[in-house]
Amino acid sequence: MKSAALYITTVLIWGSTWLAIEFQLGDIAVELSLLYRFAIAAALMWLYVAYKKPDMRFSLVDHGFFVLLAICNFSLNYLMLYWAQNYLTSAMTSIAFSMLLVMNIVNTRLFFGKPISKRIYAGAVLAVLGITCLFWPQLQQFDLSNGALVGLLLALSGTFVASLGNMVSVRNSRKQIGVLQGNAWGMLYSAIGLVLYVLMSDVQFSLNAPSSYWLSLLYLSIFGTVIAFSCYFALLKNIGPEKASYVIVLFPLVAVTLSSFFEGFEWHANTFAGFSLVLLGNAIVLTPTKQINAFLANRVIAKNGSVPS
Repeated sequence: MKSAALYITTVLIWGSTWLAIEFQLGDIAVELSLLYRFAIAAALMWLYVAYKKPDMRFSLVDHGFFVLLAICNFSLNYLMLYWAQNYLTSAMTSIAFSMLLVMNIVNTRLFFGKPISKRIYAGAVLAVLGITCLFWPQLQQFDLSNGALVGLLLALSGTFVASLGNMVSVRNSRKQIGVLQGNAWGMLYSAIGLVLYVLMSDVQFSLNAPSSYWLSLLYLSIFGTVIAFSCYFALLKNIGPEKASYVIVLFPLVAVTLSSFFEGFEWHANTFAGFSLVLLGNAIVLTPTKQINAFLANRVIAKNGSVPS
């Protein structure tokens, strides 16, 4: 029951954050928006730490992994995804991000030695075909100056970086580092890193933005960062990266629905085919082979009216 609540919360929040990001673009530099987001999130996390009083002392090696977590899950990946949404709708970015599922499984194999079953390859092929269908009009006229392709490359790069961050989170869990402690240190280091990045760049500090910007910022900071990441990392710790990744199959449904209503996202034949293939590929990746075989066997029984010999 607890895992179900964590799933629902994560799916609904992350599915809606893609639309909220749209309100962050244009008025204030992306780098500054992320700095505001993670500064607020870090402050909230450390206020909660002060209330709960967990042990926050860790080794230098652990702090090194907290820095990696900050880079991969709380800064660089988001920079790429925010940049991607300058070229793509929130729906398209969320669908590209769903490739995180395949990347998580491959990286789990590389970093933790977990074998990859044959269904993973089949699901990955379908997911890649789905991405190809979604962006087929742009791929027909391949040109890196094409905005949609630039957005796709940024989204996939940000997704890969996020997958590396997931591996860091799994490592921290195996070292018995709590979700609260890991997130608190990671968000603090992220805020510090973003401050340094902004200071070294030509980004100008600004607070001149409409109310929609600040409301979406608060939503992204509190719900999209503090609450959603806590839920997701708790799932990673409790049931592992493969099962926790089911949220990645579901939240694009929320994102696409919201984009259709609020951004005028239009469905075309290639869009429908691509979205369906991505979802099907991810579902196959996450469904154990025994369940797939049982499902196929039941279909044969239902069709023939008898148990197959």
